[in-house]
Amino acid sequence: MSKIAVYFMPGLAASTSIFERIELPEEQFDVHLLEWEIPLDKEILPDYAKRIAQKITHEKPVLIGVSFGGILVQEMAAFLNVRKVIIISSAKSNLEFPRRMKIAKSTKAYKLLPMRLLLNIENLAKFSFGEKVNKRLKLYEKFLSVRDLRYLEWAVEEVILWGRTVVDASVVHIHGDNDDVFPIKYIKDCIVVKGGTHVMILNKYRWLNTNLPAIIMGTYKEEMQLEETEKEVS
Repeated sequence: MSKIAVYFMPGLAASTSIFERIELPEEQFDVHLLEWEIPLDKEILPDYAKRIAQKITHEKPVLIGVSFGGILVQEMAAFLNVRKVIIISSAKSNLEFPRRMKIAKSTKAYKLLPMRLLLNIENLAKFSFGEKVNKRLKLYEKFLSVRDLRYLEWAVEEVILWGRTVVDASVVHIHGDNDDVFPIKYIKDCIVVKGGTHVMILNKYRWLNTNLPAIIMGTYKEEMQLEETEKEVS
């Protein structure tokens, strides 16, 4: 039996190194890591998604995206014949956005963000991963790699203005109950990871390594989910 191709997309401004602890059985899965590229002039998210989708070289791949990467892989699926789309610490439509993001859209407050200041790693970490970062900066300096001003301005606007209101019921959503970027109270129909934060791709990797194969294969049952015991990165 041929291996299942699995493509991972990191979160906003993040490098593929966020997946360094993710291990899927090599005899069953063929893992590939996608990277952010600088957007073209006036390139909207669907066009960007089409461009990144052209990097997929396997038929019927599984797409797994984290945070903004989760939004992107949902858009990429429109241009591919996918086996499955899985999002982690993300949202299935803008209806799952927190109130502050909806206000930012209606008031265009996101245009007032000092993007040049976000090129600083501490500010970028707070923006990309939430507020609880003061003890994690050395960690994030490794994982946050895209500090291009044009990319940041584009990415923030495309997240805030994401127009999807109809959820694709086939999308599998994995979400932590302690996510401070996309709070769980706004999220519907997801696999809940207890104690999972917005960066659980880093600190709940054992849970993911244990449960992702079954989630990909469609044999996962939440009431039988296997827990991990490692402490969160602080």
